[in-house]
Amino acid sequence: MNAAAFVEQAAQALTAGIMVGCVYGLLCVGLAFIFGIMRVINFAQGDFMMVGMYLAFYLATHVLGTTLLGDATPFVAAALTVPVLFIVGGGLHRLLIARTTGLRGVGLSAEGHQAQLILTLGIALVLQNGALILLGTSPHTVLTTLSSSAWELPLLYDDFSAVFINQARAIAAVLSVGVAFGLFLLVARTRLGKSLRAAADNPEAATYMGIDVDRAHRIAFAIGTAVAGLAGGIIVAYYPVQPFVGVDFIIIMYAGVVLGGMGSISGAFWGGMVIGLVQQLSTLVMPLQLQNAAIFAAFVLILLFRPQGLFGRNVERA
Repeated sequence: MNAAAFVEQAAQALTAGIMVGCVYGLLCVGLAFIFGIMRVINFAQGDFMMVGMYLAFYLATHVLGTTLLGDATPFVAAALTVPVLFIVGGGLHRLLIARTTGLRGVGLSAEGHQAQLILTLGIALVLQNGALILLGTSPHTVLTTLSSSAWELPLLYDDFSAVFINQARAIAAVLSVGVAFGLFLLVARTRLGKSLRAAADNPEAATYMGIDVDRAHRIAFAIGTAVAGLAGGIIVAYYPVQPFVGVDFIIIMYAGVVLGGMGSISGAFWGGMVIGLVQQLSTLVMPLQLQNAAIFAAFVLILLFRPQGLFGRNVERA
């Protein structure tokens, strides 16, 4: 391979890594939102994403159609999943999650974390097998011209080299950045965000200050669930959904959250971005099947030199 061809492939991989990393970043932000505020390790987050993917697919193909909205259909369907998953997340918290978190979980110490792990894992298994029974194993995706179209950006060093940007992935990346930035502003600048941070820092002290900790945790869990559903709705425009698709993404989410720094929402986004870049750039020197191996090699190296993550809690909380 000559130098010009390698530069073209590297530019293509870098561009793909940025676009994929933005979506990974949004997924990591949803998970970090739940962990950072509630201290809940949520194994069901990937399956909430799967539910969002199926819901967006159903809305796009059976409710909205493609005649009126055209190529915008999958992204409008993704937006419509937000209120549904918000209600689902709030309901699950009220019925199940609240029994092992908040003031009820303060006195449980390690036993509380064990209960949370088992509970969220149980929810994940119910969602996976429920989707398997009801919807089968056939993969589905929302087919639009955006998914099969690309913008061509010529490289300047010759007349033949160019970088191709998939339109569906590019729009997904822009939407992901916008939503992640909005969530950061919500936590950092609003009254609700201050209540959420207070409930995260010290639930008992927050209660004395008049903050309803259970309500704050319910809102955090609902927002995190809605973000996972939105990301799933965005992804289904170019990635097929099947009942166990969440398993492929939950490992990426946790790796990104840990890389960014546990408890840091902005750090979680950049952690997801690092994962996307490593995943795509590794294809330049490694077989495609070893992408995940490259991710965890980078994961180990970063934590070896910076155990608190790229944006650890000593840098910023939100």
